Amino acid sequence: MKIIAKVFIALFAVCCIALSQKNNTVFDAIFKEYNVKGCFVLYDFKNDTFIRYNEQRCNQRFIPASTFKYLNSLIALETGVIRDEHDTIRWDDIKRFSPAWNQDHDLQSAFKVSAVWYYQELARRIGEKQMKQYITKVQYGNNDISGGIDKFWLEGGLRISPEEQIGFLKKLYNGGLPFSKRAMDIVKNISVVEETPSYTLHGKTGWAVIQNVNIGWYAGYVEKGGNVFLFATNIETRRAVDNFPQARTEITKKLLKDLGVI
Repeated sequence: MKIIAKVFIALFAVCCIALSQKNNTVFDAIFKEYNVKGCFVLYDFKNDTFIRYNEQRCNQRFIPASTFKYLNSLIALETGVIRDEHDTIRWDDIKRFSPAWNQDHDLQSAFKVSAVWYYQELARRIGEKQMKQYITKVQYGNNDISGGIDKFWLEGGLRISPEEQIGFLKKLYNGGLPFSKRAMDIVKNISVVEETPSYTLHGKTGWAVIQNVNIGWYAGYVEKGGNVFLFATNIETRRAVDNFPQARTEITKKLLKDLGVI
């Protein structure tokens, strides 16, 4: 029996290596198609297993950009800065580069179109003391909010790795964050991007330019068939790439399709 067990373990290891090599080849091609380098982490909740592409980068911290809107929303709800997802803040009449931002927004619409000004206002209302307290409680990346209360996640000191994004999302989905169930349920609901008969996709993009490097994110999870698959994609390029905004989501969806998640 011991010999059979050893043979089974060895065969399983060989299969895992072969699958990993196949994934890497396919994943390499997908990232190269968009002229970016990056990494990808997928966590299978039910089976407690990971798939990683470019594992070293998966453990490297980057500015979170608008993926921080998950936590910013939670803190705003918990502190009473906003009552619920329908609480509207009036637009300040300053025209910004995205036409979708240039109007009044509530939490739900601001999350959907990634309206930076709305979340900057939330952060100012929350204030540095409460913001620091909650970020430290959550242990969000390096917990660094230096650089200004309304821009620390855009160009300041905050950094988080793709692996840490998965850890945060796992706690959000599981109800394991230091927030009320109500607040977490609201944020989970506003993060829905796509609903189909076979799966529901939750996600948030992020984009920042740090020292002339474009850093892009797509982080979220897929609910499918009684299971949950959490993902975090991180990409970067130093070159001007017209399709960079689309690359974050398109790369992720191609990876998820290749893995049979969607």
